[in-house]
Amino acid sequence: YFFLSNLSLIDICFTSTTIPKMLVNIQTQSKAITYAGCISQMYFFLLFSGLDDFLLTVMAYDRLVAICHPLHYTVIMNPWICGLLLLVSWITSALDSLLQSLMALRLSFTVFEIPHFFCELNQMIQLACSDTFLNDMVMYLSALLLGGGPFVGILYSYSKIISSICAIPSAQGKYKAFSTCASHLSVVSLFYGTVLGVYLSSASTHGSQSSATASVMYTVVTPMLNPMIYTFRN
Repeated sequence: YFFLSNLSLIDICFTSTTIPKMLVNIQTQSKAITYAGCISQMYFFLLFSGLDDFLLTVMAYDRLVAICHPLHYTVIMNPWICGLLLLVSWITSALDSLLQSLMALRLSFTVFEIPHFFCELNQMIQLACSDTFLNDMVMYLSALLLGGGPFVGILYSYSKIISSICAIPSAQGKYKAFSTCASHLSVVSLFYGTVLGVYLSSASTHGSQSSATASVMYTVVTPMLNPMIYTFRN
């Protein structure tokens, strides 16, 4: 519940970076945003999306310890370790979003009309008229390490969990063990499924309108469904 409460807070902050501005744009029929506001929105969007990713990985490790080492759970996942894992997640995500935002400041633009409903890093890089090679390298490296790394960690955790569940002799025991991580597995599938769906669809269609529409899935729908999934489970 310590991690779950932090996930709820991060989801609230994550949606607060884009949704209020989008609603104001719809109400006022004005889509203008200041340059400082755009960079700030991009920073906080990267910060909270990265935190979401890291926290889901930490929660997968928590489920791994609970199912594979139940008798040592309170020793391994003590309050100090939980706080340390959360602190490392915050620091890593904050440094990454700060680096990418500072890298975006070095870009120059002639046309500053983003075909999206928020200031997305990839869209800003594509609009730049200056050399973007370094920005592209940092963005792809960050996606590989800070996106792919946690994903591999989640896959490893669930491979160990599944092997432990398969070793349980009774069907009731298997169901009880699996039900403890069913909510987390649903949230992980929803998060990575929508993110991968957005970027794969935008890569195939090359349409900014379809990309913006698909982005609503992981910026609005996923954070909205997370509390519902965990509430029904409880």
